[in-house]
Amino acid sequence: MADMMVLAFQSDVTRISTFMIANEGSNKSYPFIGVNNGHHELSHHQGDPAKQAKIAQINKFHIAQLSYLLQRLKSIPEGDGTLLDNCMVVYGSALSDGNRHNSENLPILLAGRGGGTIRSGRHLKYDEETPMCNLLLSMLDRMGAPAEYFGDSTGRLSGLEG
Repeated sequence: MADMMVLAFQSDVTRISTFMIANEGSNKSYPFIGVNNGHHELSHHQGDPAKQAKIAQINKFHIAQLSYLLQRLKSIPEGDGTLLDNCMVVYGSALSDGNRHNSENLPILLAGRGGGTIRSGRHLKYDEETPMCNLLLSMLDRMGAPAEYFGDSTGRLSGLEG
């Protein structure tokens, strides 16, 4: 799927794509990496080290997919930089801890430079209760599609600037 997204971006068929590897409620198993249990079942690990190890294997697989996508985007020259320099790729989850169903401190990664509008290579921490939609609203601005609000946004994220 990553190759299809890269090709669509590279050929300018689209500059927007959504790909969900697995949703939070999915009980998908991953036998091809040695995890036969369902993902959702494992996320309710209750501190069981064996279940946590299997969740770690799934997370490692997901990150490998992201890494492949980002490497492909970075390998394609575009303008004065690369395709990745002109993209914004969000990777994350709607839960920070599946065992407790926490949605605070979400593990969100934003890759790419958004056409030079984002300074990358940093870890930014925002106030508790900052809606995820604030990031999405900030991304809309960078895509030339500003909106007054998006979902439960309360404003734009500061500190992303390039």
